[in-house]
Amino acid sequence: MATVNLGRIKPVFRGAYSGSTAYVVDDIVTHGNESFICIQAHGAGTQATSQTAYWTKLAAKGADGTDVGTTLTTQGDILYRDGSGLQRLAKGTANQTLQMNGSADAPTWVTADSGTLVKIADLSHSSNVTSFDMTNCFSATYDLYKLYVTDLHGSTNNKEFSIRFLDSGGNSVDANYSACVYGYVQTNGNNGGHGHFSQDSDNRIRFIGENYDSPANEPTNLECTFYSPYQSQHTTTAYNYLIRASNNYYYNCYGANQTRSDTSIRSLRFFGNGGDQIAGYRATMYGVKR
Repeated sequence: MATVNLGRIKPVFRGAYSGSTAYVVDDIVTHGNESFICIQAHGAGTQATSQTAYWTKLAAKGADGTDVGTTLTTQGDILYRDGSGLQRLAKGTANQTLQMNGSADAPTWVTADSGTLVKIADLSHSSNVTSFDMTNCFSATYDLYKLYVTDLHGSTNNKEFSIRFLDSGGNSVDANYSACVYGYVQTNGNNGGHGHFSQDSDNRIRFIGENYDSPANEPTNLECTFYSPYQSQHTTTAYNYLIRASNNYYYNCYGANQTRSDTSIRSLRFFGNGGDQIAGYRATMYGVKR
């Protein structure tokens, strides 16, 4: 019976290339962090892997660089590239933030200065809604928060604007006691005056008895400061409410609210007084670094 020589059935890995070893076709070796396969048999020490008539490169190495596993030594480290290669940025400390350095060529950790505002949420809308939520805007990170509501106007005249506190389950935190003093002046004349407003044990913060109006070019604006809302204690809110009111007066209102509840507050819900009441707004929340 005739015998058929099939040659080598599969490649054979021979380990690191050695000049003292003879190689045959389909031998595989490694050299210089790359791998090669023999395509022509040769004796010991006669043909290095750089000789393309005898070897074909199977796998080429990438550019020489940094061993990530040894460069990143600590949980929280960050890998970045500078002008020469990969570098380690050691982890920062609690509550630090990442920003670019002054040359804008490398990241660095920074600690926010005392009094710095850190934006937490930013909402805006330009069509009629009955309410909108700012969810999980309060946390243990800050004790002091600033809220700005701008460009507020109603779908029609005579719209109330108020805020409800929500707990971790989305339930209303009630027992709000509010009081404010205000001055007002006529929009098309010089009549004016002053007064005060109060509300006891309400399920929301109502800023004043007069309601805002619909002109988009004469928006109502609100600024609030919340003191320790996330803590399990009574929350205090101070506010300044600037209204273009439905009775054609401008109101400047300064007031405060005390929540007679120890519930931790997590979220805010903003209300009109029924129907599609809020035609437009922008609401921005900041945490204040102390």
